[in-house]
Amino acid sequence: VQLQASGGGLVQAGGSLRLSCAASGGSVRTYALGWFRQAPGKEREFVACFSRSNSATYYADSVKGRFTISRDTAKNTVVLQMNSLEPEDTAVYYCAASIAVVSSLRRPDAYRYWGQGTQVTVSS
Repeated sequence: VQLQASGGGLVQAGGSLRLSCAASGGSVRTYALGWFRQAPGKEREFVACFSRSNSATYYADSVKGRFTISRDTAKNTVVLQMNSLEPEDTAVYYCAASIAVVSSLRRPDAYRYWGQGTQVTVSS
């Protein structure tokens, strides 16, 4: 499966952005779907994921209550709605697809397929 992320940009603190990840060559129903982010000089970190086994969603503590991950099977996309953005959310955001079990989905190495990344910049 190939993944194409879009929707990043520059926004003021407190604002919102909606990231979208379009899948091709495979169905989003087949995979667990995740979003990760990487700020300059930092490791890639887990943001949110959508489990393929039970359609449950999981979030990093830092984004819980502000971000929402969802899956649109008709459009074959996964969406990350980001509200109440903070300067600390500034990073390149990546979508990814995995066939791993739920317990592994917070780890980047559980994901086989990655999109190209989209820049999110939050100004204070």
